[in-house]
Amino acid sequence: MEQENLNRWVELIAKELAQPLKNVKAVGELLAEGATIPFIARYRKELTGSMDEVAIMNVRDRLEQLRELDKRREAVISSIEKQGKLTSELMSSIVTAETLAELEDIYLPYKPKRKTRASMAKEKGLEPLAQRLFNQEKFNLDEFAASFVDSEKGVADLNEALDGARDIIAEWVSENPDTRKNVREIFWTEGQVESHVLKGKENDGQKYKDYFEWSEPISKTPSHRLLAMRRAEKEGVLALDIYPPEELAISSMERQHVKEENAAADQVRLAIKDSYKRLLRPSLETEVRMESKMKADEEAIKVFASNLKELLLQAPLGQRNVLALDPGFRTGCKVTCLDRQGKLLYDDVIYPHEPQRQTAKAAALVKALCEQYDIEAVAIGNGTAGRETEAFVKAIGLPHKVLVVMVNESGASVYSASEVAREEFPDKDITVRGAVSIGRRLMDPLAELVKIDPKSIGVGQYQHDVEQTKLKQGLDDVVMSCVNQVGVEVNTASKELLSYVSGLTPALARNIVEYRNQNGPFKDRESLMKVSRLGEKVFEQAAGFLRIHAAENPLDSSAVHPESYSIVKQMAADLGCSVRELMSSAELRRQLDLKKYVTDKVGLPTLNDILAELEKPGRDPRQTFEIFSFTEGVNTIGDLKIGMTMPGIVTNVTNFGAFVDIGVHQDGLVHISHLADKFVKDPKEVVTVAQKVKVTVVEVDAPRKRIGLSMKSDPFADQGVPAQDGSNKGKRDDKGQGKGPRRENNRGESKPQEKEVSMEEKLAMLVSKFKK
Repeated sequence: MEQENLNRWVELIAKELAQPLKNVKAVGELLAEGATIPFIARYRKELTGSMDEVAIMNVRDRLEQLRELDKRREAVISSIEKQGKLTSELMSSIVTAETLAELEDIYLPYKPKRKTRASMAKEKGLEPLAQRLFNQEKFNLDEFAASFVDSEKGVADLNEALDGARDIIAEWVSENPDTRKNVREIFWTEGQVESHVLKGKENDGQKYKDYFEWSEPISKTPSHRLLAMRRAEKEGVLALDIYPPEELAISSMERQHVKEENAAADQVRLAIKDSYKRLLRPSLETEVRMESKMKADEEAIKVFASNLKELLLQAPLGQRNVLALDPGFRTGCKVTCLDRQGKLLYDDVIYPHEPQRQTAKAAALVKALCEQYDIEAVAIGNGTAGRETEAFVKAIGLPHKVLVVMVNESGASVYSASEVAREEFPDKDITVRGAVSIGRRLMDPLAELVKIDPKSIGVGQYQHDVEQTKLKQGLDDVVMSCVNQVGVEVNTASKELLSYVSGLTPALARNIVEYRNQNGPFKDRESLMKVSRLGEKVFEQAAGFLRIHAAENPLDSSAVHPESYSIVKQMAADLGCSVRELMSSAELRRQLDLKKYVTDKVGLPTLNDILAELEKPGRDPRQTFEIFSFTEGVNTIGDLKIGMTMPGIVTNVTNFGAFVDIGVHQDGLVHISHLADKFVKDPKEVVTVAQKVKVTVVEVDAPRKRIGLSMKSDPFADQGVPAQDGSNKGKRDDKGQGKGPRRENNRGESKPQEKEVSMEEKLAMLVSKFKK
């Protein structure tokens, strides 16, 4: 049965995604067998037509949706069948329903429900009257309705009889699948999101001030705005409604159900109006709220995932001896020394800042440690006292070979208090663990960041408001993709890093580390099979992503899968050389005719991958590390001046702009309207997390710790604001009035901000509105 369903599902998915049926079917079958997305994308290209990870994820997610839809379909059929109401026509409608909404519309009239006004009217015997009215024939309405007056049944007079009949019609109309479909479409095309502040919440809800009186089309509401309003509603600050103009919905319903012009049709009109207000609008508003929330969640998760990928794939410094500093003023700076494998060798505390001001003593210790442990780089956390500590280290006269690097420490405190950190450093306090994390993050961001819950890294957008199960899967997909894209050195990797390798579970990752600790380093990939519970299937999924750099077989340090070793050996044999010689000689590789090695199972996509890997075995896809420095002498928000141009690092990208660290302990916001000289629809088209950028300061609100930045070549073109170099690059309009940064009005349109608006108000528009 499952195979039959799979065949039906993949046929539908192939049409939806415009992919060849055989490729989608192969993906479905591989997933059903337990293959991971990285494995399928990398090592099964012949079967999938070289579908990438995103396409494979789309197939997986759609398969799950269709599986859940079929489960619901079976439950609906079973329920209606038990009621004895399942007809062949109804069965056909259920079987052909393509969406959950369509299926639920069909099921609604048969869905067990509590007593309704319609069901009570039916108990009073009013259904024949309702049917006669609904048919809209010409008849003596009063006379016919009077025949249903029966005090014993609870129908006291003519009006009660007609009221009850209209209740029945109202329910029929609200449960009609075509009616629901039409009105649902009106909700989506014409519906408005409206919010207003609840009485007495004006002061408590100031951060939601922009939404105190807000209205915009639901079809155009960006995810971050909808999530903000929903959060405000949850906190009891706003009342939120989503609905279209009432007359549009009712007119649509009348066109469908009112067929005549007579007294009966008038009763139907009254029933339709009641049906919409009392039944259909609340039902569809709930549905639209849920679906719009799901769409907003998907967009927020997409933004988060994109940011996380860029963060995880930051350029690593590599294996260096590192001195790591977790800065602080009163409590001092925690110092740790790490070897090239990230092992903690030494820890201490120095007090170079106020109030102790033991600068000379601190400098002497740092210089001595750099010499003793042959330090090659100093990693400094970018939190409190970070810039001051950087200035201190740069001033003490370290050898030029020693790099001094600021490291984003977001999430380091979460790691230091985690079970993972306690297990690794049971006898060290959280400050030592935090410093170690900062140092390791410089050496290999990916290997260190996988130990932290992605939600704590600080690159998300409303991550606590979205559906957490979907968020976790989305972020896990990203981490797994990044880990397997880079590859993992099996003899040095932590169990946390290993657990994200294709095919490996946390338990298997732990078993690998335990085996390594008991038996020494793995000498080859084949020896992984000796690890408890690591069988052939797991080995197939994992082996290509695990590296053993000191292995006798050079292929064990590459991304060539063991299943393809025989192909490489045959290539070497055909050229009369060893595998190692083939990997080191471009001339030998140029002599290969790949078509000669094509088989039923191995095609040119895999052979081209093998050849690329032989050229650069075990290559790291991440960029080369580049040193970065903030503007010297600008350490706090108080040092900023309007017009300053300075380097920065993007720390977060949202739908409304990007946040940039410029080294003053407070990220600035580059609003989407200031990301480029051209119109930008999606910030991700211009910037990515961890990207190094040049920005200009356009707004500063020191009391509220808010900074407005711009990446435009001339951010003050319409303001007449002098640049910091003394030139006046700004321009004025014909009346001599400057115009501020553009902002969105509550219709989503762009309009200029007038000069008389204060700087504080402008900041609120640029920053407060968006950073919630």
